Amino acid sequence: MDQQQQQQQQQQQQQQAQASLTYQEFIQQNEDRDGVRFSWNLWPSSRLEATRLVVPVSCLFTPLKERPDLPPVQYEPVLCSRANCRAVLNPLCQVDFRAKIWACNFCFQRNPFPPSYAGISEVNQPAELMPQFSTIEYIVQRGPPSPLIFLYVVDTCLEEEDLQALRESLQMSLSLLPPNALVGLITFGRMVQVHELSCEGIAKSYVFRGTKELTPKQIQEMLGLMKPAASGQQGRPLAAPDMAATCRFLQPVHKVDMNLTDLLGELQRDPWPVAQGKRPLRSTGVALSIAVGLLEGTFPNTGARVMLFTGGPPTQGPGMVVGDELKTPIRSWHDIQKDNARHLKKATKYYEALSHRAADNGHSMDIYACALDQTGLLEMKCCSNLTGGHIVMGDSFNTSLFKQTFQRVFTKDYNSEFRMAFGGSLEVKTTRELKVSGAIGPCVSLNAKGPGVSENEMGVGGTTQWKVCSLNPATTLGIYFEVVNQHNAPIPQGGRGAVQFITQYQHSTMQKRIRVTTVARNWADAQSQIQHIEASFDQEASAVLMARLGVFRAETEEGPDVLRWLDRQLIRLCQKFGQYNKDDPNSFRLSQSLSLYPQFMFHLRRSPFLQVFNNSPDESSYYRHHFMRQDLTQSLIMIQPILYSYSFYGPPEPVLLDSSSILPDRILLMDTFFQLVIYHGETIAQWRKAGYQEMAEYENFKQLLQAPLDDAQEILQTRFPMPRYVDTDHGGSQARFLLSKVNPSQTHNNLYAWGQESGAPILTDDVSLQVFMDHLKKLAVSSSA
Repeated sequence: MDQQQQQQQQQQQQQQAQASLTYQEFIQQNEDRDGVRFSWNLWPSSRLEATRLVVPVSCLFTPLKERPDLPPVQYEPVLCSRANCRAVLNPLCQVDFRAKIWACNFCFQRNPFPPSYAGISEVNQPAELMPQFSTIEYIVQRGPPSPLIFLYVVDTCLEEEDLQALRESLQMSLSLLPPNALVGLITFGRMVQVHELSCEGIAKSYVFRGTKELTPKQIQEMLGLMKPAASGQQGRPLAAPDMAATCRFLQPVHKVDMNLTDLLGELQRDPWPVAQGKRPLRSTGVALSIAVGLLEGTFPNTGARVMLFTGGPPTQGPGMVVGDELKTPIRSWHDIQKDNARHLKKATKYYEALSHRAADNGHSMDIYACALDQTGLLEMKCCSNLTGGHIVMGDSFNTSLFKQTFQRVFTKDYNSEFRMAFGGSLEVKTTRELKVSGAIGPCVSLNAKGPGVSENEMGVGGTTQWKVCSLNPATTLGIYFEVVNQHNAPIPQGGRGAVQFITQYQHSTMQKRIRVTTVARNWADAQSQIQHIEASFDQEASAVLMARLGVFRAETEEGPDVLRWLDRQLIRLCQKFGQYNKDDPNSFRLSQSLSLYPQFMFHLRRSPFLQVFNNSPDESSYYRHHFMRQDLTQSLIMIQPILYSYSFYGPPEPVLLDSSSILPDRILLMDTFFQLVIYHGETIAQWRKAGYQEMAEYENFKQLLQAPLDDAQEILQTRFPMPRYVDTDHGGSQARFLLSKVNPSQTHNNLYAWGQESGAPILTDDVSLQVFMDHLKKLAVSSSA
């Protein structure tokens, strides 16, 4: 059978398989197998038709999605021999088993199989040619194993109780690290101390002034990380083998465990006196700069984590965010809008430069900020956003929220291996009808130019490769594409576009691994098959992909402009796919595959990712940080929180996120990802106050009160970062967490129009979903639009 027939047969089988599944099942199957969700699952065959669809062809991709059924193979991937292609052999390639040749499905180059594949035949195929292995992981045997490195950077300007709790958490984390991991310790207050870990008996540390900016070379010379210079020559950094032996600052856990535990136990508060009305002097900027310089000099291009624990804003030296006078408050949104935040631009620039240096070497930076006031996350967020590090924000290191979240950083998977990967990079290859516009997520560009790069940038564009310094099984990137075929030369019917994702990373077992995912979708003519394209729309993935574009814009544009842009996109989508008669809003209908999308947009507009009112700049940075990296399910919870209702009338049930769900005889559990709120309706709250649950005859009431607590506990067990837990009653001050999220379908403005009271009215001037939809319909059907 010749190759063309073979290919056609393959396509027919796939189209039949796709037709027999509903799109919902097809989408779910692909997500489970490949960790990919596309906005459209049939692609328009020309650039013009693609722009008319409003939502770009794009996908959410989770590179390390957990697959217990996917054991890695112990050989290297076979690559296409064309120098500017280098795609990996995959199930979509055409194979001639007799001649032992495969044709690359990206550039059509014909490649001979390597000698090790001599025994292959139609009945004896290697895993990478089988359709169920569209995702496959390879273990690379070349090169020495890279150690795992953890460098703790600890703020000592904390209250005694906080410092004590942090000491205990850090000592606990040592017991969770693998014995051969390397650890280091830097502490800072007014001065910065880099601790030597290899010396017995006496504690030695190198002390740096917190006000002086140092170059990487100066740091490395001062710490003795350079080989001494021969006369007339410059000193040069030590080579890696010398380094592991001589680096006194980074040592294997099993060697220094006792030493370091004692060192942490003896950590004292910063000794410099803090005068009345002053903030302590914190040299966070210099401490981070020394951490990055130390790792650059010792382990360049190796996965490593800098873990910063801070209890307040940087108040001196480079990277300072606020002065030490308590009477000058730390900048607010109002100050930023009025251009009244004097340290903002300089500090942000300083931390951005640091994060790019760390990212270039594959080092990630975590920020654990626990304080009642802001700690400068707005300026420092790039350290974690660009390097894939975590940001955890809490009120104190002495809360279970911090302790359990920090413990969760070190959780293990089903093979009892760490759920963290280091020093990763992602490359995206496309067939020639597609180009890559960009990526949005915890990544930086590797500036890989080539024929697959689109000029139309979205997110971090101008490249087909990104560095993702730290990854876990939930890390998800949004990848945006452009269809490049011209309208007058559309892609022939029955063709398919393919995308290949190549993720290289350092596994927590110190192996280098490559995971390859290759996916394809059919092209469709948007003129004759528009209803098929519409049916292939994934409204959940599209809502998250558009939300990421909106939040990415919100970092550099004014809030109202971003909302206007989102509204315009929504109106255009409704005009394109809605069924309606001109100028008749009542006739407007959306098909099932788009019916939830406007509702997601309504909740996104009210979310803390786009609305900064009521949140500090640090809180907004924190919320956006998590939104830009979570997988689809968690992202949807963040956009539109989930609400469960508990009553005497049956099992708990999901209810509308609407004020009509707030009833006196119900308990509600709301999950917003960042908070878990248990809300007791008016009657339930009164019964609880009266103590009915203590009486034997009201056993069923006791069980009703317990049910949401058990369900909340289940979520609290697994979520990272651990959500804030709120238990409140009707009329309680913390009920605001729930009231600010539900759709205000009854407010004080329209209460009496309803005739009878159902649910709780909400005091707000926000528009309700109903009003929002009415406006949307009006705008979508208007002939002047």
